[in-house]
Amino acid sequence: MSHDFDPTILREYDIRGIIGETLDADDARAIGRSFGTMLSRAGGKTVAVGYDGRVSSPILESALVEGLTASGCDVVTIGLGPTPMLYYAEASGEEIDGGIQITGSHNPANYNGFKMVFQGRPFFGQDIQDLGRMAASGDWADGTGEVVHRPVLDDYIDRMLAALDGVDRDRLSDLRIGWDAGNGAAGPALEKLVSKLPGEHHLLFTEVDGNFPNHHPDPTVEANLADLRTLVADKNLDFGVAFDGDGDRIGAIDGEGRVIWGDQLLMIYAEDLLAKTPNATIIADVKASRALFDHVAEHGGQPVMWKTGHSLIKSKMKETGAPLAGEMSGHVFFADTYYGYDDALYAGIRLMTASANLGRSVTELRGAMKPMVNTPEMRFQVDEERKFAAIEEVKARLANSPANVDGTDGVRVTTDDGWWLLRASNTQDVLVARAESEDEAGLERLMAQIDEQLALSGLERGESVGH
Repeated sequence: MSHDFDPTILREYDIRGIIGETLDADDARAIGRSFGTMLSRAGGKTVAVGYDGRVSSPILESALVEGLTASGCDVVTIGLGPTPMLYYAEASGEEIDGGIQITGSHNPANYNGFKMVFQGRPFFGQDIQDLGRMAASGDWADGTGEVVHRPVLDDYIDRMLAALDGVDRDRLSDLRIGWDAGNGAAGPALEKLVSKLPGEHHLLFTEVDGNFPNHHPDPTVEANLADLRTLVADKNLDFGVAFDGDGDRIGAIDGEGRVIWGDQLLMIYAEDLLAKTPNATIIADVKASRALFDHVAEHGGQPVMWKTGHSLIKSKMKETGAPLAGEMSGHVFFADTYYGYDDALYAGIRLMTASANLGRSVTELRGAMKPMVNTPEMRFQVDEERKFAAIEEVKARLANSPANVDGTDGVRVTTDDGWWLLRASNTQDVLVARAESEDEAGLERLMAQIDEQLALSGLERGESVGH
């Protein structure tokens, strides 16, 4: 017996596809067989399994558990919840060796997928390709595992609340905050969490609905923050927090309705952390603003620019011992007094405590940031076989350039005008571009450099495509 996956679903950081087209219960069963076999051969035995609020998630969960137990693994099911709750179950459960969350993250409602943890580390890249090959050859262990259900929501909430220890309770009690769960999997956890938080809290769309009737659950798209912005304005709140569909990415706005982007959130978190942990290493991905790296250095930290991708960032954190890392996409990782995984609910609490510790409102912290002019993340279609080659061509042409060229992940070029980035997406047949300057004229010159390099490789930016 063997199984062939649609090749489009085996992605760099997870497995994800369209229900009924590229992904179904047979795929979930085969993922269980392969993952369980890999884990048992590595000396593991028990897998935690959770799922998000998508309509297809319970069916996939049932098939996944079937596959895991058929490979001889025991399964601990934790039920519906955000991805970080699954990460918590895996990180805190002494006997748990791996974890799988069924989630389509921020994709449209007809998508679903799997995020995996393997013996305390991210399961991605080569691991996922190996899983696919194992299924295709039917190289599976056989066994009969057991299944137990273990609710972890209350323990997960209590663990997050430990972030309030030692923080000025009066300052926390003065805070008035809006929260938008976007009908995603974080809703019930959010309701329970804010009932135990100091301060005044106003909630939007906490009912889990896999059809996402109010707005799409991707807080990095400004249009999706409109309801939260209205709530903050109508109630005159201090700030607002939004989550993606599975609760591992955070979005935020300040009291004036300004978006606080991922790198700007990291500036706030870094300033708070560095006051207590001087000289700490803080990691951000190549799409982050130069203002962030400068801010970390100014506050006594060691800024490190690294590759985009939550699995890659987590791996770099383990390597460097960094207590804090983040991405433009809203993944934020705390390893100072937490587990080092991306948890948007926990990041929301840490925004509260940072404001209290620093003695300034989130609006003041956002307002103090140096204004930069930048593009959004531009994504444009390039043939799969051309995308990495094009980046290598750009690198070669710029090898003797007077500009500062960083090849950590694609090409990031720093000039007197600011910086621009071109990188190949690991998950789609697109190139990603971004540029930042202190003024519009500088930004135009940077964009002209991007267009020049693309033209020299026979490409053009064209119309930006979605995630």
